[in-house]
Amino acid sequence: MINNFDELSKVNRFNVWSDAEKASIYVARTIAELIVQQQHLGKPAVLGLATGNTPKKVYQELVRLHQNEGLSFHNVISFNLDEYYPIHPESFQSYTYFMKHHLFNHIDIDESNIHIPHTDLSPDRILQYCNDYETKIKNYGGLDLQLLGIGRNGHIGFNEPGSKFDSTTRLVNLHSLTRLDAEADFGTMEMVPHQAISIGIHTITQAKKILLLALGERKSEIINKALKGDVSTDVPASILQTIPQVEIVLDAEAASLIQE
Repeated sequence: MINNFDELSKVNRFNVWSDAEKASIYVARTIAELIVQQQHLGKPAVLGLATGNTPKKVYQELVRLHQNEGLSFHNVISFNLDEYYPIHPESFQSYTYFMKHHLFNHIDIDESNIHIPHTDLSPDRILQYCNDYETKIKNYGGLDLQLLGIGRNGHIGFNEPGSKFDSTTRLVNLHSLTRLDAEADFGTMEMVPHQAISIGIHTITQAKKILLLALGERKSEIINKALKGDVSTDVPASILQTIPQVEIVLDAEAASLIQE
């Protein structure tokens, strides 16, 4: 681990690892420690989970810990950050498919404890559904840990630039850069949804612990802007500068501009 970022004292912990695999394993083991700690207390571990390329190695390590080291997920309650709207949950571009493929199908989590925004909904049902999703999180006492990635425009979840810091779960419009980054998954830009359901920034920042993981050189510019620039709704992730329970985990490439 590289520890030469003392100037970033506004966040509680800041960890830079030499490569993506080491950073991902660290995050996975931090999550595993929380799960085991809650098991010893006889309590659930309420996890906020992310999708995309960034957490794939995290989930790979969690699966390995389950299969090879006996880590149980029987006490885990999961809430995913977001989902495209509209999309059928069985579509291979859906985050339901992603989570099953990369994590849930390979561990012993109770299926009834899995919560992913269901977006195969008619427009008139969306508001109530979002309110219910928010209520479910509150009924579990909030999130014990929220895993985050960061978009190239600074979004966390699908809270795009301009999102209010007091926002909760809702239907959002996707930024053009977000849709462009999703084009490879959908084949053409025309197939990429224009909207999504996302947990809000307020919901995220109320988590008892937040792990932001960013990997690779293509994330270096936005990481520098989010962590060293002004706190502004123009860069939603910048709010994390003000949140004491945040831990920023990067590989050396993602951290490269911060060192300058």
